[in-house]
Amino acid sequence: QVQLVESGGGLVHPGGPLRLSCAASGFTLDYYAIGWFRQAPGKEREGVSCISNSDGSTNYADSVKGRFTISRDNAKNTVYLQMNSLKPEDTAVYYCATVPGCDGSYYWGVNWGQGTQVTVSS
Repeated sequence: QVQLVESGGGLVHPGGPLRLSCAASGFTLDYYAIGWFRQAPGKEREGVSCISNSDGSTNYADSVKGRFTISRDNAKNTVYLQMNSLKPEDTAVYYCATVPGCDGSYYWGVNWGQGTQVTVSS
């Protein structure tokens, strides 16, 4: 069965870095595109970043472009989200998920992790 577990969240000051990890089990991660999503209190869940399984291409929401980097290590069956220059508006629960693809309507979760809280506050 497909299982995804996020880790690495926590409380950080504005401007600080965090690296989130998404560890996969029950499947070989390199067969799937993986997306990162986030949901802040009172707001809808939104896509943050996505990495394909075919050519390794990536995309990012405009709000995080230039600050966040998605990567995958197929040998470790893990996808990462490196977050730099964090802002208070980045505060949210972050989820990773398998996705049908990274383009258009294909970019949404099929199998979701449990989420990890990221809080950016002074």
